[in-house]
Amino acid sequence: MTIFRRDTPAEAEFRMTVRTWLDANLPVALRGRTARPPPAELMPWYQALSRKGWIAPNWPKEYGGMGATLNEQIIMTEELARVGAPQMPAQGLNHIGPILIEFATDAQKARHLPPIIAGTVIWAQGYSEPGAGSDLASLATRATLEGDHFVVQGQKIWTTWGHHSDWMFALVRTDPQAQPRHAGISFLLIDLHSPGISIRPIKTIAGDDEFSEVFFDNVIVPAENLVGKLNDGWRIANALLGHERIGTSNPQYALMALDRIKTIARASGILADPAFQDRLAAASINVTALSALFSHAVELANQKQSPGPESSIIKIFGSELLQSLNDLLIEAAGSHAPGWLPLEVSRTEAATWPRLVVTFSAITRDPCSSLARFWTTRPCGGTSIPASALPSTGPLSVRISTVASAAWLPVFIR
Repeated sequence: MTIFRRDTPAEAEFRMTVRTWLDANLPVALRGRTARPPPAELMPWYQALSRKGWIAPNWPKEYGGMGATLNEQIIMTEELARVGAPQMPAQGLNHIGPILIEFATDAQKARHLPPIIAGTVIWAQGYSEPGAGSDLASLATRATLEGDHFVVQGQKIWTTWGHHSDWMFALVRTDPQAQPRHAGISFLLIDLHSPGISIRPIKTIAGDDEFSEVFFDNVIVPAENLVGKLNDGWRIANALLGHERIGTSNPQYALMALDRIKTIARASGILADPAFQDRLAAASINVTALSALFSHAVELANQKQSPGPESSIIKIFGSELLQSLNDLLIEAAGSHAPGWLPLEVSRTEAATWPRLVVTFSAITRDPCSSLARFWTTRPCGGTSIPASALPSTGPLSVRISTVASAAWLPVFIR
C-alpha cells in the first residue's frame, strides 16, 4: 500500500521492519476498529509503540521522538493503515506536543513532553464553549491572575476524551476589556485533577461517549502553566490549528476507508460493475492526491515552516474526500448499507456495529470544512467569524467524525 512513490533500498528495508513488527505486535482485537478504543485497550498499544521509539515519528529525537525523515513518516502512515491500526489520541502527540516544543519554557518541556511520549498522561483540548464554537474569540471562560496563580471559572464543551484525560490545554479570557476580543485570550495548561473541576461525558448519536463537557469552578492554576505571554494565546492557537488540520487529514484514515470499500465491493459483487470501477479509481486517485498534499505539509513542518493557508486546503480536501468515501462505501454495500447485521466476507470479524446514521452526504452539512473554506479566502489573524458567515445548512451543534464514519460499515471476514 504505497502512496505515490517508490522506496529506496534503505526505505524498503525500513518498511519491512515496520511491517514485520506491526504484524507481530498489534493485537488482533485492535485491528480494523470502527471507533477509537477506550484507554484501557488503546494505551497499552500506545505504550508499546513508545517503547519501540515509534510513537512520535515527527518529533525531534532530543524530545523523545523518532526524528524520522519525511519518507519514513509516510511509510509509517502507510503501514499503520495497512494493518488497520487504531486511531491514537492526537491531542498530546499532534497538538500540544509540537506547540510545547515551539513555544514552551524549558521547564514546561521537561515536565510535559516525556509523559506524552511515554503515554502516562492523556491530554484534552479546551477550546469550544456553549457560546463559542466557530466564533472562538467570543469565549467566556475567565482566568484571573492573582499573584502566582490564575483562578479559572467557566465551561468547555465537545472535549474529546475529556473524561479520560489528565491535562487540558485551554484558551481562556485573561483581559475581558481587550479589543479586538482575541487580544485578551491566553493559552493555559490545566491539571484536570485539580479541585473545582467536574467532567460530564456526552453521549453522541452514534452511541459512544467520545466527547465531554468540562466545568471550572474557581480552579487554581499556577501562573507557571501559562504558555507564551499573557494575552498572546490567539497566536499560539493559530499555530496549533495548523498542526491539528494536518493531523486530521492524515491519509491513514482515507487509506483504511478505501481498503474497506474494496473489501465490501468484492463481497457485494459491485466490484465487477465498470461504472463502480470508474468511481473507485477516481477515489483512489484522490487518496493519492491527499497523500501528496500531506507529504508536502509534513516536509514544511520538518523544515520548521508553518503550513499556513495550505493546512486549510488540506482540511477541506481531506474532509470532502472522506465524505465521498462514505458515499462510495454505502454504494458498495448496496442493500446491506442500512442493515444492522454485519456483512459476511471472509476469514475474521473486522467490525460489529454499523454507525452509518452519522454519515452526512452533503459537504455543506460539515461546518468545519465550510469554515475552513471561508478562511482560505480571508485573513485569519485575529478575526472571528460573524454569525452571518456561518454555513446556512447543517447542525452546528452536532460533532460528526467523518474520519471514523468512513470505516463504520460492519464487515465479517471469514
